[in-house]
Amino acid sequence: MKSEITWKIGGQQGEGIDSTGEIFASTLMKQGFHISSYKHFASRIKGGHTYYHIRASLEPTYYHGDTTDILVALDQESYEHNFPAMSKGGFVLMENKREEKVETVDDVTVIHVSFTKLAEELGNKIIRNMIALGSSLYLMGLHYEIFAPLVEEKFSKKGQLIVDLNINALKTGYEYIQQLGLKSIELNTPEPKNQALLMGNEAFAFGALASGCRFLASYPITPASEIMEYMKANLPKVGGAAVQAEDEIAGILMAIGGGFAGVRSLTSTSGPGFSLKTEALGLAGMSETPVVIVNSQRGGPGTGLPTKYEQSDLNTMVYSGHGEIPRIVLAPSTVEECMTVASTAFNLAEKYQCPVIVALDLMLSLNKQSCPDYDLSKFEEIDRGKLLTEEQLAELEEFNFKRYRLTEDGISPRSIPGQKGGVYTANSNEHSETGHITEIPELRVAMMNKRLGKLDSFKTKGYEFIGGEERNVETLFIGIGSTRGVIEEYIHDLNASGGDAGLAHIKVLYPFQPEGIKELIDAAQRVIVVENNWSGQLSGMIQKELQVGDKLQTITKFNGDPFSKQDLEKQVGQIVKEVV
Repeated sequence: MKSEITWKIGGQQGEGIDSTGEIFASTLMKQGFHISSYKHFASRIKGGHTYYHIRASLEPTYYHGDTTDILVALDQESYEHNFPAMSKGGFVLMENKREEKVETVDDVTVIHVSFTKLAEELGNKIIRNMIALGSSLYLMGLHYEIFAPLVEEKFSKKGQLIVDLNINALKTGYEYIQQLGLKSIELNTPEPKNQALLMGNEAFAFGALASGCRFLASYPITPASEIMEYMKANLPKVGGAAVQAEDEIAGILMAIGGGFAGVRSLTSTSGPGFSLKTEALGLAGMSETPVVIVNSQRGGPGTGLPTKYEQSDLNTMVYSGHGEIPRIVLAPSTVEECMTVASTAFNLAEKYQCPVIVALDLMLSLNKQSCPDYDLSKFEEIDRGKLLTEEQLAELEEFNFKRYRLTEDGISPRSIPGQKGGVYTANSNEHSETGHITEIPELRVAMMNKRLGKLDSFKTKGYEFIGGEERNVETLFIGIGSTRGVIEEYIHDLNASGGDAGLAHIKVLYPFQPEGIKELIDAAQRVIVVENNWSGQLSGMIQKELQVGDKLQTITKFNGDPFSKQDLEKQVGQIVKEVV
C-alpha cells in the first residue's frame, strides 16, 4: 500500500489547468491528505504549456516530489514534456481524439481516451477536465463521490443543473476507466482532519491581518499580487484599508506614511518593484519609521522570468539603498511559516523602528500546501515597542518632543501625529534629537551610531536545524526559503542509507545570527550551501559574516525551476568526487 501519491495535469494555458488542480488538491486535502503542489506556467494569459503537480501524503510534506504516478496529458506536448518524470507502474491519461487504446510504455500504462468526446456527449465540452478527475480517482482507488461536496460548494450559485453536470462528468470518467478492467493503485487513506490549503501569499496576508496590520499599499506584480488582492478583500472588514497604488514607489511611500501615523502598514512586491522601492528604504531608515515589505523573488534581472523561480534578490534585500540604515530581513521556509512570520515582522518593525523585509520566493508565494487548523494563540502578542501614550508624553513636559532621543539601547520613544506633547519635525535629512535638520559632525556621528547600533540587541536563533535532534554532522547543508522541503527529504534519504547529514535552514538573513551555525560549520567535514541563483549569494553572505575560509561549497540552480532530489544527488555527487 502506498502512503503517498503524485498527480499532474498538463495542457495549454487557458484550458482550466489551474482550477482543475485546485479542485483536486482541495478534495484530497479534505480527505485528510497532506498536500504540497507546484504550478509551472508561462508569462502569458493564454497558450503555452502549463502543468499543475500535486503530492498527497499521509505525512506532512513541503516538497512536491520528483516523479508522477498519474499524469493527465491534455495534448501531445504535455505528454512529451512530462512523461520522463513518470514513476514505474504509473498511469498516463492521454487525450487522443483519433483512437482509444491502452498500451504499456516503459512500465507505464498509457490510456488513450478522448475526454473532449466524452464531454461533448454529456452536452458541454468544458467539463472534460472534470471527466479526467473522475478517471484519476478510479486509478487512485478512491470514489468519485468524494468530490460531491466540493462540486456543490463551487457550483451551487450556478444552479443545480451545473452541479449535476459536473458530478455526472466525474462519474463518467470514473466508469470509463472502471470498464477497462485496470487495477488501480493501492493507496492508504488517512482520517479526515481540519486543514486549509493555502499559498504563501494568502498565508502571509492572513497572518498580517491577524497581527494587527490595517493598511496596505501595493502595485500589482507577479508573484506577489495575491497579497494585495487578499488585503483588498479583507482589510475593510476589520476597519483597515488597502490601496492599489499608481506605482511601486507610491506603494512604499504610502506604507511608510501609514507607519508614521501609527498604523501597522505593509507593502508587497517582487524583484523589479523592490528595486524601485529602495530609495524609500532610506526614508524609513532615517526617519526610524516601522514598515513591513514583502519581496516575493522571481527570475531576474530586468523583467527576467516573471513566472519562474529564483532566489537572486538576497543581496538586494540586505544591502540595497544609498547610505546605511538598520533593517531586518526574515525568510520563512513553508506556507505555514508565512503566517507566523508576519506576526514577527510587525513586532520587530515597531520594536526597532525600522523596515522589516520578508523574503518570499515564487515557490512559497504561489504554490499551495496544506496547513493545520491554526491556533491564533501561536501568533506573537502584539508589541508596539516604545510607542508612548499621551499620559507618558505629558510627563516629559517637552515643548519639542525628542523623537530621536539618544538612548542607551539606541531605540527612541515614539509618538504619532495628533498626540499632545508629541510634536516633532519629521524629514529625511540628518537631524537632531527633536528632528531639526543638522550637519553638525558630532550629531551626525551620534545619530548614525544610534540608528545602526540599535539592532545590537537583536539576538535570536537565525536558523532551524532539520534532520533529527540538533548535533554536529559530517555533511551540513545550508539553505533558505522554499528549498527546505527538497533538502529535508534528500538528507532523510541520505541518513537512511547510512549517511550523517543535517540542514541548517536560514530564517534570519540580516542581521546575520552567527550563534550555533558557526559551531555546526566548524564541526562538519563538508558544508554545502543550496540556493537558486548564479553567484551563490547566500554562500557569500555566510563567508562575509563567519570567515570560514574554503569550507563552503555551493550548489546552484537558476533555470527557473526548483531543485529536485535528482539535482541534489547529481551535484552533491560531483562535489564528493572532486574532494576524493
